[in-house]
Amino acid sequence: MDVLEAIKKRRSIGKVKPDPVDKQLINQVLEAATWAPNHHLTEPWKFFVLTGEGRRLLGRTLAEIAKETIADTNEQERQEKLKKIEEKAFRAPVIITVAAVPSYNPKVEYIEEIGAVIAAIQNMLLAAHALGLGAIWRTGKACYHPKMKKCFGLSDRDEVLGFIYIGYPDLPPRMGKRTSFEDKTIWIDSDQKV
Repeated sequence: MDVLEAIKKRRSIGKVKPDPVDKQLINQVLEAATWAPNHHLTEPWKFFVLTGEGRRLLGRTLAEIAKETIADTNEQERQEKLKKIEEKAFRAPVIITVAAVPSYNPKVEYIEEIGAVIAAIQNMLLAAHALGLGAIWRTGKACYHPKMKKCFGLSDRDEVLGFIYIGYPDLPPRMGKRTSFEDKTIWIDSDQKV
């Protein structure tokens, strides 16, 4: 698949079949991630692949974080809400938690480490698409919560940057639409201020 075609046709696919995904396909997605650009070749990414009951670790952590913000309800309603939140981790047969583990090299800018991991995430999404898999990059407040870092044994300096839910698509992807690059681009060909 041509890379420009893959970029334009890739879509976030949140509804996937529960069928197991071949480990070799997941390995290809992970390998694609490691080819993302990164300054000083720090390779600041770390991946946690959750399958089967391993997804429960994420689900329980999501529920634990949600306990802090669930409005006062009766205990039965509260438990039902928490169970529903925990089950979010079972929306796909594979979830890859992607973390940034920044280098301590003083020449390395922290934000560049984050950018490198986000580039790795894009590589993962494109690779999944090219392999016929459906994938979606999920984030949200719980993603950045200290309890999520603890769940994956990360330090305070590290960052969870998202969860890539992967499976075989259950529905065909819809056509995408984007604002023209021309509406978002300024060409500068002189030394005048913009």
